[in-house]
Amino acid sequence: MMKNETPQHSEKKTEKTPWHSFSISEVLERLESDTKGLSASEADSRLEKYGPNELPQTKGRSALMRFLAQFNNVLIYLLLAAAVITGLLAEWLDMGVILGVVLVNAMIGFIQEGKAEKSLDSIRNMLSPSAVVLRDGKKKEIEAKELVPGDVILLNAGDKIPADIRLFKSRDLQIEEAALTGESVPVEKDTEPVDKDDSLGDRSSMAFSGTMVAYGQGRGLVVGTGSDTEIGRISEMLSDVETLTTPLLKQLGRFGNILSVAIIAMAGVTFAFGYFFQGFAPGEMFMAAVGLAVAAIPEGLPAIVTITLAIGVQRMAKRNAIIRHLPAVETLGSVSVICTDKTGTLTRNEMTVQTLRTRDRTVTLSGVGYAPEGDFQLDDEKFDPRQEKGPILDLLRFGLLCNEAEVTKTDGNWKAQGAPTESALITAALKAGLDQEEENDQYERLDAIPFSSEQKFMATLHRHSESGGLIILKGAPEKVLERCSTQRTEDGDESLDPSFWEDEEQKIASKGQRLLGLAIRPLDNGQDKLNMDDVAEGFIFLGLYGIIDPPRDEAVQAAEKLIGDCESMEDCDSAGIRVKMITGDHVVTATAIGLQLGIGDGKTALTGKDIESMSDEQLQEQIPDVDIFARVSPEHKLRIVTALQAKDKIVAMTGDGVNDAPALKRADVGVAMGQSGTEAAKESSDMVLADDNFASIANAVEEGRTVYDNIKKAILFILPTNGGQALVVIAAIFLGIGAAGAGGEFALPISPPQILWINMVTAVSLALALAFEPAESNVMRRPPRKADEPLVSRFLLWRISFVSLLLTIGALGHYVYMLGGNASQDLAATVAINTLVFGQVCYLFNSRFIFESSMRLTAFTGSTAVLWSILVLAVLQLGFTYAPPMQFLFRTEAVDLTTWLRIFVFGVVLFLLVEGEKYLMRRYTDAR
Repeated sequence: MMKNETPQHSEKKTEKTPWHSFSISEVLERLESDTKGLSASEADSRLEKYGPNELPQTKGRSALMRFLAQFNNVLIYLLLAAAVITGLLAEWLDMGVILGVVLVNAMIGFIQEGKAEKSLDSIRNMLSPSAVVLRDGKKKEIEAKELVPGDVILLNAGDKIPADIRLFKSRDLQIEEAALTGESVPVEKDTEPVDKDDSLGDRSSMAFSGTMVAYGQGRGLVVGTGSDTEIGRISEMLSDVETLTTPLLKQLGRFGNILSVAIIAMAGVTFAFGYFFQGFAPGEMFMAAVGLAVAAIPEGLPAIVTITLAIGVQRMAKRNAIIRHLPAVETLGSVSVICTDKTGTLTRNEMTVQTLRTRDRTVTLSGVGYAPEGDFQLDDEKFDPRQEKGPILDLLRFGLLCNEAEVTKTDGNWKAQGAPTESALITAALKAGLDQEEENDQYERLDAIPFSSEQKFMATLHRHSESGGLIILKGAPEKVLERCSTQRTEDGDESLDPSFWEDEEQKIASKGQRLLGLAIRPLDNGQDKLNMDDVAEGFIFLGLYGIIDPPRDEAVQAAEKLIGDCESMEDCDSAGIRVKMITGDHVVTATAIGLQLGIGDGKTALTGKDIESMSDEQLQEQIPDVDIFARVSPEHKLRIVTALQAKDKIVAMTGDGVNDAPALKRADVGVAMGQSGTEAAKESSDMVLADDNFASIANAVEEGRTVYDNIKKAILFILPTNGGQALVVIAAIFLGIGAAGAGGEFALPISPPQILWINMVTAVSLALALAFEPAESNVMRRPPRKADEPLVSRFLLWRISFVSLLLTIGALGHYVYMLGGNASQDLAATVAINTLVFGQVCYLFNSRFIFESSMRLTAFTGSTAVLWSILVLAVLQLGFTYAPPMQFLFRTEAVDLTTWLRIFVFGVVLFLLVEGEKYLMRRYTDAR
C-alpha cells in the first residue's frame, strides 16, 4: 500500500461554537430549548434537520481495488518481469514460484489493509446505544441515534455519554475522560462557564460523547451530535489522515527503478555490441540479452525481504510487540523520534502517595501502584510511622478512615475499588501496617458528607471508645485550611501558619503531585449526625498528601536501552533517538513526570494553547527543542507528528485512547497499548504492545534495526551473484569467449536456465539464512539511519562491484581454463556454475558481518541457519551436477575431484580477499 509521502495535515475546520464558555441562559436561547426538554414533535423536526446521532460511514475502496493496489510496487513489477522472462524460456516451474511469491505478498497486504480500515468502526462502537432524556417534561429512554441538539439528558454513575453536552446541573459529577483527553483521573464537572480558549481537558462545564460517568449525577443540554461531537471530529480526522510510505519501501522503490533502467541499458548495449561489432546473429544476441536480464534481476530479493520482515514479526511477538503491518518491522529500526502518551504508557495509571507533609516533617514513600509495598523515608533514612506515633501516623490513619474506596488482594494482585486518589491513601496506610477493617472497627463511622465538586471536600463523623467523637475533613488544601485555626506539630497543637502551608503546597505541586489536605476536629458531645455547620470551623490541620501517577520503572529502563550506553536520557541526542511526551494532562504534572524520566528539562514545554496560536512553520521551528507537550487535543497531536515529519524525522507515536488514533495513523509507526488501549487506537496502529510495557518499544526498535541490517546483508549477498553472472555474459560477448553449442551457434558460458537455477538456489538457501541473523553487538549503540539514506550506499555499491568482479574472474577464468583443456562446453559451463556457487558459499561468511571481521570462529559456527543452508545447497548442487535428470534438464556433466579442489581454493581466496578489503575499509575510511 503506497501512501502519500508529503507531510501534511487537514486544514483547520470551521470554528466550533464554544458552548463551554456560554452561560446556561445563553445556551438555552441559542438552542431554543428549555431545562424541561423538548416536545416530541420538536425533537422529530430537529432529527429531520440534523440527522441521526451517528458517525458517518466512510466509503472505502472495494475489495477488488484494494487487492489490485497491492501490485502497485516496483518490486512486484520486477517479479512480474522475471516471471514473463522465465515463461518465454518455458521454465514453467520457476515462473510458477515467482508468481506464487507475488500472490502471497498481495494477499498479506490485502488482509492487513482490510484490518486497518476497521479503525473508524472501532470509534463508532464507543458511542452509547441509548440515553435517558426529558421529552414533554417526562423521563424517557430512547436510542442514542435519536438525540438532537436541545435535548435534555440525565446522567448517572456508570452511564456512557451519548453526545456532547453542556451541563446545567451537577451533583458530585465526575467523568472518566482518559480515552479522549489523556486525563489520568476522573474529571470533576460543574455548570459554570469557562474561558473560550480553554483546552478540551479544562472544559469542566461540558461532557463529551464516548466518555463515562464515574461518580455523581448531572443534567445537560445536547449541543453536538454525530460528526459535530468531539469524537466525531476525531473520526473525520482519522478518515482524512494520509499516512506515509515506509523508508524501506521508498528505498526499494528507488533501487528498483534504478536497477530496471540499468538492466535494460546493459541488455541493449550488449545486444548492439554483439550484433554490430562481433558479428553474432540477431537471434543469438536476443537470447544473450534475455540471459543477461535474467542474470541481473534479483528475483529472489522481494521474497527474502518479505521473509526477513516476517521473521522480525515472530521475534517481536515473542517480546510482546504485535506487528499489524509488515513494513513497520523495518521502520521501527529507523525511528529517530518517539512521541509517547503519558497516562498508562509512561505511567502506571495508578495514583500513588509519594509525599506526606506535616508541620515538622516531610516523609517520602517508595513503591508504586496499589500493592502496599514500599518504605517510608525521612532524611534518606527509613522511618516507621507506627513507632513514632506522631502527626505522620495520624495523617495516614485518618486518611484511611475518611475514605470510600477499598484496596484488596485478589488472585495475587492488588485491586482498587473506588476513586484512584482515595485508593492511594488506603495503600499508603497499609504500607505503614494499618489495617482498614480494624481501624474502621475502632473508629466507628456514624455519618458523612460526601465529596462534591462545588465544596471540594469530604467529611466523616466517627466515634472512638476512648477518645470520643471525631470529625475528619479531607479535600482541596485551600478548602480544608480555611476551616482550620490550629495545626498539629510533634510537640502539640499550635496556631495555624497559612503562609507556611502555601509555600509547601507550591513545593510539592512543582513535582507534579496532586495535593490533598487533611484535618480533624475532636468532639466532646455524643453527636451522631453531621451537617455543614459542623465543618465550618475549629479544625486542626494535620498535613498534606502529595499524590501522583508515577512513571513505570520499566519505562526508565527502556529509555536507557533506547540510548545504548548513555547514563540518562539527557544523552539521548548522541544516540539519535529523541523522546517527546505528548499528553492531555496538566503542564506541571507533565514536566515533573518528564523530569523523572529524563524527558525535557523540567521547564520547557508547549501547551495546547501555545500550539493553537502557532502556524505550521512556527511549530516546525520550535518543535526540535521541546520535549513536553501538555493539555493538547487530538488535532494538536496530529500537528506535532506532522511537524516532526516535515523535519525529516521518522516518528513513532504511542497511545491508548481514541484521542491518539489520528496521530497513531499518521505516524511512521503507530504503537497502541494492547491491554488498556481502545479498539480505535489499536486499529489505527502499526504495532500493539501486548503487555502495555514501554520497554517493549525498545525491544521492538532493536528488532527493527536487526531486520534492516539483515535485509542489507541479503542485498549485499544476492546482488554480487547477479552481478557476477551478468558480467560473465557481458565479458563473454565483449571478449568473444564462447563455444559452439549443439547446433553450432554461439553458446554463452552460462545459459539462461542455468542462471535461473543459480539465482533460485542461492536465494532459497544461502540468502534466506541471513534473515535469521541475530542482532549485532552494537545495534543499540549507533544512531538510526537517515530517512533519505539510500538502500545501497556508495560503500555497499563498491563491495557489490568488488565481489561481482571476483566471482566473474573465478567463474569465467575457470570456464576458459576448462575449454583450453579440451573440455566440452557443457562441462566447462558446469564448472563455471559450481565456481560461482561455491564462491557465494564462502562469501556468505563474509556477509554475516558487513563491516566487522569474519575471521573468528563464531562467523562459521554462530548461526545454525547458515550451516543448514549450506547443507541444503550442497545437496541441491550435487544433484544439479551428478543426477541424470538434472544433467538432462540443465545440460550439466559430472565434475572430477581435482576440479573441485580448484573450486575450493578459489572460494577460500575470495573469502580472504573480501576480509582484506574489510580491514582496509575499517582502518582507512569511515565506511560505516
